[in-house]
Amino acid sequence: MPTPSIKQLEAFWWAATCSNFATAAERVHLSVSSLSKRITELESTLGQPLFDRSGHRAVLTDAGQRLVPAAQEVLQAVAALGKAAEGPVALSGRCRFGVGDLSALTWLPAFVAAVRKQQPHLALEPYVDVGRVLEHMLDNGELDFAVIAGSSSRSTLISQTVGAARFEWAAAPALKGPAGRKTASALLQSHPLVTLPAGAGTTRLLDEWLMAQNLALNERILCNSWGAVAGLLRAGVGVGFLPAGWIAPLGLRKAGGGLALTPLQYTFQWRRGDTRSLIPTLRQLVQAHVDFSTPATLSVQPA
Repeated sequence: MPTPSIKQLEAFWWAATCSNFATAAERVHLSVSSLSKRITELESTLGQPLFDRSGHRAVLTDAGQRLVPAAQEVLQAVAALGKAAEGPVALSGRCRFGVGDLSALTWLPAFVAAVRKQQPHLALEPYVDVGRVLEHMLDNGELDFAVIAGSSSRSTLISQTVGAARFEWAAAPALKGPAGRKTASALLQSHPLVTLPAGAGTTRLLDEWLMAQNLALNERILCNSWGAVAGLLRAGVGVGFLPAGWIAPLGLRKAGGGLALTPLQYTFQWRRGDTRSLIPTLRQLVQAHVDFSTPATLSVQPA
């Protein structure tokens, strides 16, 4: 009986774990027809169908479901063997990865510049959205990796901490609460909270802070852009929190006086079973460049 090739098993694994064949083909830099050909060749080698193609989309057969963990084990073993023998890795093709808005405004430009210098044949495609959306896209195979606040609860994804963002409450210098008080808790009694929408990584730490302070909010202004949040705070529209290093350069003042916000851990997330050299290579570069302290693309001229 002929032996399945590594390329056939790789094509099968991605097709079996992505949302569709087109997405799987993108991850391994193949056309859909080439991916399908490798899977057909594998089915011929094994003598049984791995996908049921009778419906609108291909669905794993029982044989296909049994093959997924076995294919993953083989690919992981081959990757481990290659890692033991390889030197510096030269990457090529396209890499589509996800980051949140905070990452896009801080360390992303330096990271992209470093990757272009070290891996000139790798084309990068950053995609910016809130963590919940990025995690869903990564799980479906639409992204190669993502840098997201917090660890994933999905068994199909692996998370590794790469850094943390530290936030402080901020407001325009003239903004006051009841009796002229300027703490965050006082300001929130008479001014709206300006913050990111639910689904952003900061939602959990905000909820924890509000619960600890026993505060109920009267009004929220939700915006999915850190740049817009900072602009609204500078305009005196409300009170909110920003990365600690942003406050003074933006002409704002710290509005402390109470419990500090918990630092927000960020993780590099990738799909369990993804054995490509792309993952450890770019994970190391991400960890070397993650820094949320300086707004790389925000205007820092005082208001």
